[in-house]
Parts: sequence; C-alpha cells; structure tokens
Amino acid sequence: MKELLKTPLYDRQKELNSKNVGFCGWDMPMQFEGIVAEHSYCRNDVAVFDTSHMGEFFFKGDILQSGINNAVSIDIEALIVGKCKYGFLLNENGGVIDDLIIYKLSNDELMIVVNASRSNIDFETFNSRITSGILEDRSEEFTKLDVQGPNAKNILEKYFDINLDELKFFSFVQTELFNKYCLLSRTGYTGELGFELYVKSDIAVKLWDALINDGVKPAGLGARDALRLEMGYSLYGNDLTENITPLEANLGMFVNLKRDYVGRDALLKQKEEGLSRILLPFKTTSRRSARKDFKVFQNDKEVGFVTSAAFSPILNVGIGLAMVNIQDFNKELSFELRDNRGKIEANIATLPFIKK
Repeated sequence: MKELLKTPLYDRQKELNSKNVGFCGWDMPMQFEGIVAEHSYCRNDVAVFDTSHMGEFFFKGDILQSGINNAVSIDIEALIVGKCKYGFLLNENGGVIDDLIIYKLSNDELMIVVNASRSNIDFETFNSRITSGILEDRSEEFTKLDVQGPNAKNILEKYFDINLDELKFFSFVQTELFNKYCLLSRTGYTGELGFELYVKSDIAVKLWDALINDGVKPAGLGARDALRLEMGYSLYGNDLTENITPLEANLGMFVNLKRDYVGRDALLKQKEEGLSRILLPFKTTSRRSARKDFKVFQNDKEVGFVTSAAFSPILNVGIGLAMVNIQDFNKELSFELRDNRGKIEANIATLPFIKK
C-alpha cells in the first residue's frame, strides 16, 4: 500500500490529538475536539482548516492563443485581474474531470486550484489542451490554510497591512506574510465570512502556531463536510464525477453555453434533449443521517442514489444530496433512503439548507 502523504502541519496537528484518516492519498485530520464542536467554532467564531492537499498550478502565457481559455468552462479572458472564479474542467461528454477555481494574477498569469484526487489527470488534461505558454505544478511549494468564521477578519487584520473589508467575495490580493509570498483570497467552502491563505510551505508551521495562539480553533474534514453540505456546495468524487455533468449536478448557473470550450456541445445537447436525472437536496425526518451510495426509494421503487449526506448540527436532522431519475421521482412525496441495514425517511429540501 502506498504511504499516505503528509502536509507540513501533520506533526503540529498530532500534538493537538487530531484523529486522522486517509483522504485522496493524504493523511488528514478528520477531527480534533469533535465534529459538532468544530462546526460550531466555524459558524459562531473562527476555525482554521488545513487544506494543503489541494493542488496549485501556475500558468504563464497568452490566454487566448494558448488555448487555455477553451480548456475550461470559465471565460478566463473576461476575468478581471485580482478576481477568481469557480468552474469546471470537462470531458467531451460534459462530465466533470474536476471542479476548480482560477485566479487571474495578471493578464498573462493564472493560478489554478484543483482537487487533490484529480491533480495528476488535471495537469495532463491541461497540457493536452494548451498549445503554448508554461504550466507548472507548484503544489509542493504551497500550504493552504482556510480561516473561516464570523471572526475571521478580526483575527487576520493584524497579519496584513490591508483593509480586509475592501476585499470582496471571490477577490484576492498578492501580498507578503512573514516576509514571504502569500496569496490572500476572500473565498471558502463553509458559507461563512472567511479567507483562504496560500503561503510558502516553509512558513506554514509559523502561521499555524500564530493562529492557534490567537485562539483560532483547528477543524477537520468532518466539520468541513457538514459545513459545505449545509450550504449545498458540491464535493468532487461524490456530487461531481466524470459521469455527472454540471447540469445534472444542478450547477447550470456556473456554465455559459454561449461560449466555446471542451464539453460545451455535450451540455448544450443535454439541455436541448432534457435531463433524465438531477441532483436534489433532502432532509431526513429525524437525526439519522444517510451515507453516500444509499439507495433512494419512492413507492417501493428505486429511483436514485445518495451522493453526499451528513448530520446538520444547526438543523438537528440529516441532510444530503441525491441523484434521482426525473421521470420516476415525485418531489411532492416523501421517500426512503435505504442500505442493507435499514431505511430513513426523507423529504425534498431547498438550497442552501441554512441561510447565511
């Protein structure tokens, strides 16, 4: 078995009694104090997540002539310097090779943030689609920390000579932290006020220690999953795969079918012909939560499957996303989520599960 990779903060996290699991080839903390407590810190105060497993690619070259603008669903050419945008790297069938965020560093420079599990195939795919320019995988150079929660700005203000109130959602600045390069981004995966910091890995421990000493609580993958699901955010490998299109994942607002890019024709055809299945949110009628791959039954007929599920500490019920067959599914009726151990009653919900 291949040894799991470790982030630069692994030892510090073990000192805080992190409970770790294997995740996308990395040895990552699932929780520290506990999932519910860490969820609460993020929703009500401030928490820090180590997301250094994510990949960072850097591109330099002519955005139009290189072909990179047509490699993804994002119109990079139209993106303003200092802004970033969420979108997709699609295959020819419209399936999602990866969902990603592209940061426009200058008119001919980009940072592309990708999922850990897809880093290799993403890099190969980009290289196969661009005809000029330089694409570098610099993931090992960077540590990524997400400082999230209503008090995130108050904590980070002392680290930067920047008015953080002026940093709007999906905007970023290139600055310095401890005399080293830092990209500070007003983004996150929790729905809270928050920032993502891309710092050189040799200052990662120093930054982590400083944040913990400032009272920021460490949080793991468990809390992060509940937080993102409460907002209805998709997780690659669950709600998005190479066999699920953005339209089926109910993410049509993130694809522009009027511009040309790989996978666009397949999406256009799918929209014209009509979807046969779609991803929908649900709530259970109790504190019980389903799990990925639970089957969805309605009127004793299998009509879909669960892609993501978790317990919501705020709603005090199970929540999740399920891919259902449109022709067979009635949104007005309750349904059951089943595995070989039992069944859970559920109803269709609306996104986000909680209002922020």
